[in-house]
Amino acid sequence: MLPRLALILFMAAPVFGQSAGPMSPPVDRRNTDRIRQQDISQREWQLRNFGTQPSQPTDRRQLEALMTRTEEDFTRILTLHNEIARAITSDNVIDYRFVSEATGEIKKRAARVQSTLVLHITGDDGQVSEKLEVSDGPQMKDALVKLCKQIRSFVTNPMIENPNTVDAQQLTKARRDLESVIQLSGLIKKQAEKLSRR
Repeated sequence: MLPRLALILFMAAPVFGQSAGPMSPPVDRRNTDRIRQQDISQREWQLRNFGTQPSQPTDRRQLEALMTRTEEDFTRILTLHNEIARAITSDNVIDYRFVSEATGEIKKRAARVQSTLVLHITGDDGQVSEKLEVSDGPQMKDALVKLCKQIRSFVTNPMIENPNTVDAQQLTKARRDLESVIQLSGLIKKQAEKLSRR
């Protein structure tokens, strides 16, 4: 089951590896590791589709397009994480339109990553049911802090450090964290839209 995480976890390791504090923006080093990441991505694809596809799972262009899209989704989620982190650590009033747009995009891209890497919650993983009620700026900041922590928890899953080790507990945690990111971002988007109309 680990190969399903290989692409996203490999890309996450260098991004967050040098981050100092809980809200520190990730360091972007993906260009340095691009070739290795593509090799791991291709192996992940082959292992994930083992037994369901012919020996060549898809033509190279399709595989490269899928890898590129997943990398773009992942990178954009991290970029939005950084923008949100800057917004909630500043003294400025929360811009609810920005929050709505950013969390809407995070939800869309995280759902696509979940689908591409087959990281949906299974019956054994237990349910993830996020609830959120935001009535003012401080509560919105708290909700955004929670979202940033969930994104960080997903991309810094311990399986990143040793991608050849199968750890069912950490795989379950990764699935639950990603599902939580999807749910929280959707709930925050709705609350931000309500607050922007006040």
